[in-house]
Amino acid sequence: MSRVETARLRPGHEISRVIKGGWQLAGDHGAVDRSAAIADMEAFLDAGITTFDCADIYTGVEEMIGEFIADVRRRRGAAIADRAIVHTKLVPDLSRLTDLRPEEVEAIVDRSLKRLQIDRLHLVQFFWWDLSLGDAVAALDVLKACQKKGKIANLGTTNWDAAEMARFTDAGFDVVSAQIQYSVLDRRPAGDLTPWARARDIQFLCYGTLAGGFLTESWLSKPDPGFAFENRSLVKYRLIIDEFGPWERFQKLLTTLKAVGDRQGVTLSSVATRWVLDQPQVAAAIVGARYARHLPKTLQVFDVTLDDEDRAAIQAVIDEAEGPAGPVYGLERDRSSRHGRIMKYNLNTKPDDQIAGAANG
Repeated sequence: MSRVETARLRPGHEISRVIKGGWQLAGDHGAVDRSAAIADMEAFLDAGITTFDCADIYTGVEEMIGEFIADVRRRRGAAIADRAIVHTKLVPDLSRLTDLRPEEVEAIVDRSLKRLQIDRLHLVQFFWWDLSLGDAVAALDVLKACQKKGKIANLGTTNWDAAEMARFTDAGFDVVSAQIQYSVLDRRPAGDLTPWARARDIQFLCYGTLAGGFLTESWLSKPDPGFAFENRSLVKYRLIIDEFGPWERFQKLLTTLKAVGDRQGVTLSSVATRWVLDQPQVAAAIVGARYARHLPKTLQVFDVTLDDEDRAAIQAVIDEAEGPAGPVYGLERDRSSRHGRIMKYNLNTKPDDQIAGAANG
């Protein structure tokens, strides 16, 4: 029997508490063996990690998951293929927010369905780069209409705090989840968002739990690398480490996590992930494991039970931290900040994309 824990977002929508992330399979994250990554998804499914995260703006990832599901359906039948739960996102380009038409929003939904080769999207996580531009409520209303048509099961949000989500919950939308950055380095969701979400039955799907790989043994006792990295993900999380405090404090955190892991016979990354899973309102952690060879270490989190001594040791380092402070995604939302300047804001459309062409139709 699988030891993988599960959580229920809504009736009929049960997920594994570790979600296989897809961002690292997109561009700008180093070389990916596409065929191996697709084939290895089946090992995660069979191990009980049934939930897969992707987005309309993750180049090629929806298609990869779609190929995996179609292959399993063909070889093993619909009952096995239907175990795969897919969470995608809908992220209109910043440049299109003021003139995005309702039919374009639904066209993006239809495109995701086609790419994923499924009849209904289990969860669409909505994001709008700047709520002062255009009509985000109207766009989400299109998604609600897609729910009524059977194209979408549930709706969530991405990278918003309570102030942003309240516009939609107050308008009567059933928001089942919030995908947010949450880690032992970045505890911003533990502020006002947690009690607000609890009162509205909104659960957290957490990315960045391993800070792009920084919260692993690979960085233990290593010198400060600065910011000369091969991808934006590492730059993003290196900036979070800067908010947490100096590199020496980060190393103290790694050492503490390693000591807890050694006592339990697991990796420090398993301890870091377990810490997130134990936080209030957290339904799942999104882990960027590309291939099946990463599966054994990924499953270790379900062997970890943090006791009072473990939690106190980790909290003692957290208490020394300088940040990050403020609301969820507050640092990143400022497009002029060093956090905001590394983002790409117009990834939904390409010159050869039918959705882009619809703007001129």
